[in-house]
Amino acid sequence: MIDYSKPTAQMLGRWQPFHDGHLELFKKILEKTGQVCIMVRSMTKTESNPYDFPEIKRRIEEKLKDYVGKFEVIKVPNITNICYGRDVGYKIEEIVLSKEIQKISATKIRQNLK
Repeated sequence: MIDYSKPTAQMLGRWQPFHDGHLELFKKILEKTGQVCIMVRSMTKTESNPYDFPEIKRRIEEKLKDYVGKFEVIKVPNITNICYGRDVGYKIEEIVLSKEIQKISATKIRQNLK
């Protein structure tokens, strides 16, 4: 479990599935604060969202087994907007990964699983 009093970075997504591109993103984000809250958007199960929260959480924890204590996986509503009214002590920031990593597609991974 993470230390709730320490600075924490956030990753928000569907994670359908959590793949190597997500792992690389996690590693870069982890460098910023030392711990990460991975937020799983609550989605209706469909062809493009085949995994429910327990399965997503299990897969993430398995993929991040070398980082125990540095992340927490939580379920959140289907967040579609991140809004703020003024500078309140945090920032929304894009992490740019290599073109090779950016080419990884969860859609293609799901298609290959069929």
